[in-house]
Amino acid sequence: MKVFDKGKYSVRYAGTAEDMSAGLDLRRLCFGAAGGVPDRFDTSSVHVLITEERNDDVVATFRMAMLDGSRIQTSYAAQFYDLAALEAFQGPMLELGRFCIHPNHPDPDILRMAWAVLTAHVDEAGVEMLFGCSSFSGRDVDPYGDAFALLKARHLPPAQWMPRIKAKDVYRYCAQDHGKPDLKKANAAMPPLLRTYLMMGGWVSDHAVMDHEMDTLHVFTGLEIKAIPPARKKLLRALV
Repeated sequence: MKVFDKGKYSVRYAGTAEDMSAGLDLRRLCFGAAGGVPDRFDTSSVHVLITEERNDDVVATFRMAMLDGSRIQTSYAAQFYDLAALEAFQGPMLELGRFCIHPNHPDPDILRMAWAVLTAHVDEAGVEMLFGCSSFSGRDVDPYGDAFALLKARHLPPAQWMPRIKAKDVYRYCAQDHGKPDLKKANAAMPPLLRTYLMMGGWVSDHAVMDHEMDTLHVFTGLEIKAIPPARKKLLRALV
């Protein structure tokens, strides 16, 4: 089902087997073979495709699943993080997962389109927190030293929501002394989705998980909707 068009892009919910296959193909390209394999979280999620209007090529995809604090332990992220603290969160929550943009389409308008449809979904469902796992490519921490140092310095969560360590293989960047981060290097190394989360008032876990299956490093990321600046909300809503 088409959601909206803007410029040369179109957004729709995956409604056919062909749609799902196209989304999985992009996931496989971005995350490797494991990313293209459907999992149990796919069946309980709404899948979004962003396509080029001229040829219907999929340039971005992600999935969304509604939860609340009482069901936070059934989320994808709960496989890797101890989210017991978030059981106390009052209000609807939305888990965003498998977000990826085609590497040959670095157009920032694609990310804007994704946030526009997310904003519409948040408004419609009364969501009060977005969360998910923000992925850094590969499992080598060295290229991301400044990025992790910046997360440690500026973007940790309120104490009552702090995710605790659950995964076996983690990088505890809050236990490292990297020194003052180089902001230019930090922002260049940060995944685009995570940068946007942080610009809106989002926060991250104090450690990264080394996901061997997906060949990524990821950090739990949360964003309380009330923390988003009103001017930014207005801009996002204007896109739909």
